[in-house]
Amino acid sequence: MAGMHLTVLVAEDDPHVLELVKYHLEREHYRVLTAADGHSAWRLAIEALPDLVVLDLMLPGLDGYDVCRRLRRDPRTASVPIIMLTARASETDKVLGLELGADDYVTKPFSPRELVARIRARLRPLATESLPDEELRYGDLVINPARFQVTVRGEEVRLTAKEFFLLHHLASHPNLVFTRQQLLRAVWGWEHPGQTRTVDVHVRYLRQKLEPDPERPRYIETVRGVGYRFNGRPSPPVESKPKKEGDRLEAKATCSF
Repeated sequence: MAGMHLTVLVAEDDPHVLELVKYHLEREHYRVLTAADGHSAWRLAIEALPDLVVLDLMLPGLDGYDVCRRLRRDPRTASVPIIMLTARASETDKVLGLELGADDYVTKPFSPRELVARIRARLRPLATESLPDEELRYGDLVINPARFQVTVRGEEVRLTAKEFFLLHHLASHPNLVFTRQQLLRAVWGWEHPGQTRTVDVHVRYLRQKLEPDPERPRYIETVRGVGYRFNGRPSPPVESKPKKEGDRLEAKATCSF
């Protein structure tokens, strides 16, 4: 679907397996991030907030169990689906992985087509979520639900699925204030007040991608002590005017002693 960038992080230390999984996922038009050790996988997941993680258990540094444990404890990644991919096929290993929060468990040797099918099944709610087709325009920001596409000043902006749904939900209700809990319920389907930091993280990433000055946002405004609202009438970006030649000469003369 044009503009819909579902992102999968693949953490695997075997380069052949890594390339195999990456190849099959890219054929299905997923955006693929890769990591070859546990620390890199954990840091990349926190930075990129992928829509799903494929996690090998036998990673150097942090093993897959530790990575899974950290991702589940962090509110930014607590709801990200995790599929464990490993040669450990015992029932005890599977039970441990699932108890730590993994959503699925694939043992090696594996069928790439089966793995992709399982990934597709986990991501299907994101890819098929129904949105109205009406295009939303606010200043130089255009949100096209039919294409899952966002442009700013005519340039397409790459958003993750959750970023897109969060932006669309806010922009569909301009100037209304939403609490973090309301946004969690509407976008993530959560009812847990302790996970509200997830909203703050996604808003910060949206501002970095959309705003000329993320410190002075034009679109997504913070309502202190409450939550966020989308500004339905964004002010134009402030641009410094180039000084005229006469102004420069006057300034030079004023500063001369």
